[in-house]
Amino acid sequence: MILGVPIGEAAKHSGVKVPTIRYYEQIGLLAAPARSDGNRRHYDASDLHRLTFIRHARELGFEIDAIRTLLLLQDDPNQPCATADGIAKARLADVEQRIRSLTALKAELQAMIEGCSHGQVAACRVIEVLADHGQCQNAGH
Repeated sequence: MILGVPIGEAAKHSGVKVPTIRYYEQIGLLAAPARSDGNRRHYDASDLHRLTFIRHARELGFEIDAIRTLLLLQDDPNQPCATADGIAKARLADVEQRIRSLTALKAELQAMIEGCSHGQVAACRVIEVLADHGQCQNAGH
């Protein structure tokens, strides 16, 4: 007798779409589940926990390789957490860089809008700046 839930229920419980669950199995993030006599996948509580972990990590922007490493660490909890900390710190650095880029982009867009005379397109600052990147206030966006 196979215990667990079919893939559709696993998707519903974990928030991970069915094709994505299959993909995670294919790339080894999730072990192949037990199968029924009718060859249907059945996922147990540990599979659902793992899927939820992966989904949450993806929502936080972790790449698949980082998630793979984090899962290996989770599977052997007696290890020091320096590797997990390093992965999180690298992700934080990426987020901080993205925030800096978005802040510069915001400032540039605000400057374009504020410089607009609200007249005709011929005098539109938005069009001018988009046509000539050299007029941008911040080349780092």
